[in-house]
Amino acid sequence: MLNTLLILLIFQTMGEGLVYLLGLPVPGPVIGMLLLLAYLIVKKNTAAKLAPASSQLLSHMALLFVPAGVGISVHVHRIAEEWMPIVVALIVSTVVSIVVTAAVIQRLKK
Repeated sequence: MLNTLLILLIFQTMGEGLVYLLGLPVPGPVIGMLLLLAYLIVKKNTAAKLAPASSQLLSHMALLFVPAGVGISVHVHRIAEEWMPIVVALIVSTVVSIVVTAAVIQRLKK
């Protein structure tokens, strides 16, 4: 499992490095996930090897939301002042995510 965790960390580090070197306006882990996706598409049998480490990380994913929850509780007055732009951003980003995901899946099925 340590080997597969190392693979995941390598892709995240590669994403961080690309963002740093190229000055991309995207978070490094997002680029790392895209690189990992490309790797999984090319090396089809690798996904099964990554499953144990991925499952462990996903089972503890709730812990990753604790800092966000604390941030919300600390800045609740600012959120109350800016609730409309926040709601609009959440709705628009959700719709865009669904549309893009559907388009990608349709394209990959062809």
